[in-house]
Amino acid sequence: MKRITLLSFLFLLMISPSVQALSWAYPFVVWKGNVYEVKREELIEDNKIGKIIGEVKTKPNNMTGNYYGNVSNYYPKGTNYYEIKEVSTSTAIAVKEDRHWVKAVFVYKAPFHIMNVISNIYFISVVILFVIGVILFRIKKS
Repeated sequence: MKRITLLSFLFLLMISPSVQALSWAYPFVVWKGNVYEVKREELIEDNKIGKIIGEVKTKPNNMTGNYYGNVSNYYPKGTNYYEIKEVSTSTAIAVKEDRHWVKAVFVYKAPFHIMNVISNIYFISVVILFVIGVILFRIKKS
């Protein structure tokens, strides 16, 4: 009886779900399909900050590492991105952190994700126009 109890307990330990999560190499933000590494040690003066150009809208999947759209693995949703005066946004952007601005430097193009297409306003507009066209065609035909 003791042996069955011990074996049952060991079996339950073996089939219990394991917990895992990714550990990111560095904090990043994604804007318009570009990944920017946040250089938290590179502060930017207030007078060099331009207009708001975007914001964090989603978070990456910590199990798979997949992400799409304007995302950050460090900043919460709603965190704004800003342009840096006299610096191209293809090179660097700024992110407000607490009471100061930090620089985020372009590192690479974000990987393709189908949600980038599906959530695109132009794609949604084309689908809506297509559906309206089909409805009007069917009404006109009958």
